[in-house]
Amino acid sequence: MIITRTPFRMSFFGGGTDMEEYFKENKGAVLSTTIDKYCYVNVRHLPRFFDYSTEVVYSRTEKVKNIDEIEHPLIRNIMKMLDMHEIRLTYEADLPARSGLGTSSSFAVGMLLAFYALKGEYADKKKLADEAIYAERVLCEEAGGYQDQIAASYGGFNKIVFDKDGYTVKPIIISPERKKQLNNNLMMFFTGFTRFSSDVQKVNNKTSIEEKKDKLKKMYDMVDQAEQILCDKNRNLDDFGRLLDESWKLKKQTGKGISTSNIDKLYDKGIKAGALGGKLLGAGGGGFLVFYVQPEKQEIVKNAMKDLLYIPFEFENEGASVIHYYPESYEPKKEEK
Repeated sequence: MIITRTPFRMSFFGGGTDMEEYFKENKGAVLSTTIDKYCYVNVRHLPRFFDYSTEVVYSRTEKVKNIDEIEHPLIRNIMKMLDMHEIRLTYEADLPARSGLGTSSSFAVGMLLAFYALKGEYADKKKLADEAIYAERVLCEEAGGYQDQIAASYGGFNKIVFDKDGYTVKPIIISPERKKQLNNNLMMFFTGFTRFSSDVQKVNNKTSIEEKKDKLKKMYDMVDQAEQILCDKNRNLDDFGRLLDESWKLKKQTGKGISTSNIDKLYDKGIKAGALGGKLLGAGGGGFLVFYVQPEKQEIVKNAMKDLLYIPFEFENEGASVIHYYPESYEPKKEEK
């Protein structure tokens, strides 16, 4: 039996510049971190006592005799890609799916890691990220960028830079004390709205790259500005919150699916209560709101957002990992002639 644990990510700046059609021509970058909210993938080979050969459990349970019968596209495609057979797979998570924290990509990374471990094979972080991107963007034909899979695989607080040759993961160099201060100044709330990121991306893609190119360039530049704020101990960390507000206002102009009137009202309520800035996490339309709030204003903001679920969190550094490894011998079933 194999159990993997893969973190969800929180993206601060540069979202949208990680889309291949943008960064192949213009370069892109995002600044993000992983947090201590995870998805867990448990896999083992299914004993041959049943009238089905594969069982997968997520928000529903599927029991099938043939991989092609699996309705979950990501599970089906990754099982076929890695030639996995007679599997029992269970997915669990700390937070709901379709909530803007890259949950589907974390699942893809965690599933790949679990399958490779079950095969007795090592997969490094780049391999996991690359294959998760391929599975979601090519095999499943889901619209979206590349940052989620990379963040989930590598873990930590990073600047991920994209260009025509691929991507580079650069850890943010920040003192432990300053990093802790940033963590303490961030507050996350669940809006209660969930949506498929790929569906939001399809709506946003109706606005062409050319139409939003200038805004994406400004968002790209903000990644370096945010890094400078974090890494320069002489800079006021509150500038990070103010920059978040600028970035969010800019991002809302890049697609009709980014925000809604309800999200705008919730965001304005947080700002009026004392937050210096914030954003909706993910592609847009729902999920989690994160605010940068000075400590003395946090109770006021929490009270203003009392109708929403408050989610405390900590930054994490490990990325995808195997937390239980109990290998088993497996002989592929012989094909009947």
